[in-house]
Amino acid sequence: MAQQDDFAPTVALADEPATAQALDIRFTGSGSEYFRIWIVNLLLTLVTFTLYAPFARARRIAYFQNNTLVGGDPLGFHADPWKMFRGYLLMLLLGVGYWAVSNFLPGLAWIALLVFMVLWPALWRASLQFRLRNTSWRGVRLSFAGDLKSAYSAMLPFFLPALAFVLFLPEVTEDEEMSTEAARFSAIVFGTVVLGFSLLMPWLLARLKRYQHGGYVFAEQRTAFRTGTGRFYGLFLKTGGVSLLVAAVAAALFALVMFVLARGMFTDMAAGQRRVLVTLLVPVALGVIYLLIPLVSAPYFGARFQDLLWNGTRSEKIRFNSALRFRSLFRVTLVNWLLIVVTLGLYWPFAKVRTARLKLEAMSLAVDGRVDDWLASAQQAGKGVLGDAAGDFFGMDMGL
Repeated sequence: MAQQDDFAPTVALADEPATAQALDIRFTGSGSEYFRIWIVNLLLTLVTFTLYAPFARARRIAYFQNNTLVGGDPLGFHADPWKMFRGYLLMLLLGVGYWAVSNFLPGLAWIALLVFMVLWPALWRASLQFRLRNTSWRGVRLSFAGDLKSAYSAMLPFFLPALAFVLFLPEVTEDEEMSTEAARFSAIVFGTVVLGFSLLMPWLLARLKRYQHGGYVFAEQRTAFRTGTGRFYGLFLKTGGVSLLVAAVAAALFALVMFVLARGMFTDMAAGQRRVLVTLLVPVALGVIYLLIPLVSAPYFGARFQDLLWNGTRSEKIRFNSALRFRSLFRVTLVNWLLIVVTLGLYWPFAKVRTARLKLEAMSLAVDGRVDDWLASAQQAGKGVLGDAAGDFFGMDMGL
C-alpha cells in the first residue's frame, strides 16, 4: 500500500462539487382575499360584456404569483393589462370571424379552419413568451426559448380531427334530410377520427408538453423535458382503469340496492308502481355514476399528471420535484364540489385558493450551488405584446 503524503494536495474552491440547495414553495393567499378580487372581476367582466376580462386576468395572475413564495421570495408579475387588452381584442376578432364563417358560409369553413391553424401555434408561442417575460423571481425575469417551427410541429396535429370533419363529413342544410348512405359514411368518418385521436392523444400531449416544458429559461438555465411518451400512455390507461373501476363499483352498489328493494318494498307494490319506481331510480343512478367518475378520475389524473410533468422537467442546475398525492387532491376536490353546490357557486374563489395551495406546496426545487452566484449573470428578457389573451379566450390553460 502506498504511503499517504503528509500534506494532501490543495483543492481549489471552484473545483469542489456543488451542493444542492433545496427551495420549498409556499402559497400565502387566502380565500377571503381572493374572493374580493374574484367578485369584482366577475361583476366588471359582466358589465363590460367581457371587455374587462384581460384586466381581470392580470389581477388574478398577479395575486396568485405574488403569493407564491419560492425559497421564501415571491414571484412577480409585470404585465401591462392594456397590452393584454389589445391581444384580447385581436383574439375576439378572430373568434367572431371564425364563428361567422362557420355558421353563415359553411362551405368555406375549411378555409377559416386553415387560417386558424396557421395563426394559433404562433399565438400560443407568443402567449408563453409574454407570460414568462412578465414573470420574475428575485428581480430576474423568466423567458421562453421554444422556436416557432417546433410550436407548429407540436400544435398542428391537434387540428387534424377538426380538419377531417370539415373535409370529409357531408354538408347537410337544415331543410335537407340526410340519406342512409350519407349517415352511414358520416358515422364511419366520425368513429374513425374519434378512435384515432383517442389512441394518439397521449403521444400528442407528450409532444406538446415536451415543447412547453423544454423551453423555460431562467438565469441562463434552459429546461429540458425528459419523460418518455410511454409514461403518458401508462397514465391514460391507468386513468381509464380507475374510471371503469368507479363505474363498476357504483353499478354494483346500485344493483345491490335494487336487490334489497326487490326483496322488501317491491313485494308490496303493484307491477305498474314497480315500473315507475325503476324508471325514476335508473336515471338517478346513471347521474350519480356520471358525477362519481370525474370526481375520482380527475383528481387521480391531475395528481399523477403534475408529478409526471414536473419530475421530468430540469435544467443543468435546477431540478423540479412534485409529490402531489391523489388522496389529498381527491379530498380537497370533494369538499370543493360540495361547498360550491351548497353556496351556489360563491365558494369558487375559496376552492381555487385551496387547490392552488395544495398543488404548489407539493412541489419544490433543488438548485446546484449558490443561487446568488448564477443569478448575477442572468439576462433580462424583453416584453411581448400579443398572445396572452389566446389561452384565456379559448379556455386553454397552458399550465404555467
